[in-house]
Amino acid sequence: MSAPRLPAPSVAGTPQPEIVRGYLPGAIGRIVEMHGSYYATHWGFGAFFEARMARELGEFVDRFDPQCDGLWTAVAAGRIEGSIAIQGSRADDGGAHLRWFILDEARRGRGTGRQLLEEAVGFCRSRGRRQVTLWTFTGLDAARRLYEQAGFRLAEERRGAQWGTEVTEQRFELQLPGTG
Repeated sequence: MSAPRLPAPSVAGTPQPEIVRGYLPGAIGRIVEMHGSYYATHWGFGAFFEARMARELGEFVDRFDPQCDGLWTAVAAGRIEGSIAIQGSRADDGGAHLRWFILDEARRGRGTGRQLLEEAVGFCRSRGRRQVTLWTFTGLDAARRLYEQAGFRLAEERRGAQWGTEVTEQRFELQLPGTG
């Protein structure tokens, strides 16, 4: 039995976010906005990245299969402040793809990202997934720490521009024992 979790402190007077499973109106726009703003400001990503995100996230939501796919948002005071998704419906190898993991900058470092990641990995375990993969790139150190603490291991690293800007891309994998 684990110890109960203490609630994280609120941000600027707003309550600790509630983790909500499934689509919420405005989720696509807000998730794309958070990604577009953060990656433009900190990494110089531009319209290519934001348009690709919007297209792929929209397609994911349009084809969403609740038996295989998962979408979670962190919501505080009626505003989406974080997201994570599991894309499993296109996985023919017993695995799943973790995508669209982001937090509003004011929420970072307060445990919300860890909660979102735990929800996503728990969903994969409950669905009998053997493996979870994700793509990221070097320099996103806080996210990498969360991934590694959850058991993800670096499986591949290479220079690439899948996000429209050349970076050192990284593929992480999490093997889920006792599944499959």
